[in-house]
Order: sequence, then C-alpha cells, then structure tokens
Amino acid sequence: MSDGASQLALDPVPPTMSRRHAAGSESARGLLFTVLGEFVLPHGGTAWTSALIDVLGRLEIEEKAARQALMRTAADGWLSAERIGRRTRWRLTDNAERLLTEGAERIYGFTGTAPRWDGRWLLVMARVPETDRPARHLLRTRLAWAGFGSPAPGLWISTHTDRVDEVERVLEAAGVLTDARIFRAEHVGGGESATMVGQAWDLAAIEQSYRDFLDDFESPNSADPLTRQIDLVHSWRRFPWIDPALPRELLPARWSGRKAGQLFARRHARWSTEATARWLGLNNLNSG
Repeated sequence: MSDGASQLALDPVPPTMSRRHAAGSESARGLLFTVLGEFVLPHGGTAWTSALIDVLGRLEIEEKAARQALMRTAADGWLSAERIGRRTRWRLTDNAERLLTEGAERIYGFTGTAPRWDGRWLLVMARVPETDRPARHLLRTRLAWAGFGSPAPGLWISTHTDRVDEVERVLEAAGVLTDARIFRAEHVGGGESATMVGQAWDLAAIEQSYRDFLDDFESPNSADPLTRQIDLVHSWRRFPWIDPALPRELLPARWSGRKAGQLFARRHARWSTEATARWLGLNNLNSG
C-alpha cells in the first residue's frame, strides 16, 4: 500500500516476544519502531542517527543492521532525513506520527482483559483470491490487530462489536469491501461457543506467551534503564496482535492476561521516568 493513511493502526513490523528470542533485519526494524513509539514520538519526533544506533547497539543490534533498518524505514515513508553538516537527523513523517499515535493507544491501553460483553459477535465474511498474497496478508494481519480470529475460511469473528468502522477500512484497503458482508449476531443454538473460539484462536499458545512475559519481567532483566524499558514495551506490544481480548466467559479457567497486564503497567510506570531521561540525555548529547 502506498497510502500511509490506510496503514493506520497497523504496526509495519509485528514484534517478536522479546529481543532475546529474535534475530535478523526484522528484529532490528521491530526494535526501531519500539524506540520510535516509546521515546521519539513523545519528545519532538526527531532523533540523531548516532543516538538510534547507540540504543539499538545496547539491544544487541549490530551497527550495519541498525543502519539498514533506518534506511528501510525511511524508504517505506515513515522517516525523513535531514542533513546537518556531516550528520543526519531523522524526523517522523506525518503518516508515522499518526500510525504510532494510534498504535500507542491500542498498545498502552491493552490490559490483557476485556470489558463486559453483551453476548453479541461481529462477523465478517470476506474472501481474497489465493493469488493475491499482499491483500490476504493485509486482511489477516489487520483483522488480527482489530481482535478478529478466523474459525473457517472466509469467516472472521470478534466480540468487539464497536469496531465496524475499523473493519470497513481494512476491507477497503484489501479491495474486498463491496463483496464482503458484516453482521452483528448472537449465538442462539448449535455447538458451543468455546468450540468456535478454539477454532479461531490458539488460546493455549497465548496463555504460554503471557506466562513467558511474567517470567521475563517479574524482576528487572537489565541494569540499563533504556534496554529494560524497550524490552518491556517491545514484548508487551505483541499482545494486541495475538490476544483478541475475549470476555471472561470465553476464556479458560486459568488465564494470565490480567496479571500480565497489571505487571506491564507497574513496570512501565516505575521505569519510564529514568528511561526517558536517559534517552533525552543520549539524543541531546549526540546533537552537539
């Protein structure tokens, strides 16, 4: 998609569980977007190359991979470069600011729990030709971000009945809106809802991811406030992609999402001030 607006609420690089479990160029780009959203967006929208390379280096990203991530992110329209002497300062584009702002609302507002549910479902019937792989990828990733799962080919379900507008934007971006169907519906008979939920989402795998998150962040995993905070946010921002935030009655008896959400909120609040001060000091130091 060339239209940046159609990318809103879609993280360009889905994060891995943790930097410790990832490798390669996509890891570098994913961590870069975490840094952009956590530190650059709230503090002027600019950063020096040297500051970004320094931070990514602390996250075990080699300088070559960091520079490649910057260039690819700029080529995709999320950063613009300003030459000042022999140095480069990067600025978030308007599209990047919109994307990161909307993404931050979803990520930082995600608690691993769901509000009260009225029993209704949002159902989407949409098919994309097998040959149109970009549209299929777009539909799958953006509907997942909106809290949808697919229990059967061409059918998507969610308990978030207020997201019709978001669904329509996704369908339009995928080029299938006119042929799709969107319903608000109630389950009135037949098989159990739990069966359909199990077909749409791998709740056991999501539960294990929450347990891994709790294991990683029950205690600080680094003395460096920057890497500690980035690792925390990078790990947490994965959950709005994989967890549809189902209501309690549709979840297994043992569910760690709420506990993980509370831990994230505590750690983020406790670590944020020091991490932000370190970032601002580093970016200002590199400005001279």
